[in-house]
Amino acid sequence: MCTTVLWLSCVSLLFCGSLGCYQCFVDVEDSLRLCWGHVLTENNVRNVDECFRKLDRIFNTNETVIESGRVGEGYDKNLKEILDAEILPLAEEFDQKLNDESVYETRLQTAADNFIAAASKLPRVSGCFPPCVEEIEVMENSRSRMWCEVPFDLPSDIEVIWRFAEEINTQEMDQFKEVTAGVDRLYSIPSTNLQHQGTYQCEIYSGGRSIVRLYYYISVTPQLVVGHTELQEIFDLSLLPGGELLSAPDASPRSFLLLLPFLLTTCLTTSLLLLFLSLGALYWTSVSEQRHPDEGADEEGD
Repeated sequence: MCTTVLWLSCVSLLFCGSLGCYQCFVDVEDSLRLCWGHVLTENNVRNVDECFRKLDRIFNTNETVIESGRVGEGYDKNLKEILDAEILPLAEEFDQKLNDESVYETRLQTAADNFIAAASKLPRVSGCFPPCVEEIEVMENSRSRMWCEVPFDLPSDIEVIWRFAEEINTQEMDQFKEVTAGVDRLYSIPSTNLQHQGTYQCEIYSGGRSIVRLYYYISVTPQLVVGHTELQEIFDLSLLPGGELLSAPDASPRSFLLLLPFLLTTCLTTSLLLLFLSLGALYWTSVSEQRHPDEGADEEGD
């Protein structure tokens, strides 16, 4: 059971980015030996829980320790060796012995500083360090699916919570609102609209503790924009230099249907324009004849 807990803690380091290397590489038994004699100065009382909180503050949630532990693939063994070299001698020294909390504070902080200095010299991880945001582009009114998948087996008592931050691409927790909670690791949107654009967060809990946090950013392309773009491209490709329409050999029926309304509108507009020009010419001819009806009679009299 302890091995499982430690393994899950290590996984949470990789996917949550919120834990240090201590929980990954130091056995629970060694931590108990280390904290057995932790004594609170004010009450002169042994308090192991306070020692574990001190370890959590100095190692597990220390951003400098976390950053120094972000090494390249295959260098995790080096991290364990560095941490063991700092923690195991302390566990041996403090085992079954009482020590004031100030001693713990000083010695553990020194161990953390030594770990940071040594781990920072290792090759660094490249690319995006989890949790990364996976970007998904979808067409308006199409289906969207997001899977909360991880490359390891999950416990049987998981709870999955999906959250949504509208329009923005973010990982800030205060920007999200909970949308579903249960055991379903699939989040599906049957018909994606512009209101669905934004960041979706999937978080998996086991025993009340977060072990996985993943992010997806959905950008939605309006269908009207897509239709206009495709129509313009088809029309541009279909025109010869002389203005004649060229039938594309690979044109699909859908492309033809998109082009048909444009052609009908053009033909109708041209026909109406010719009709108006013809009516105008007839009108001006009639007016001209009515304006000079006596010119021919005067010429015959002369």
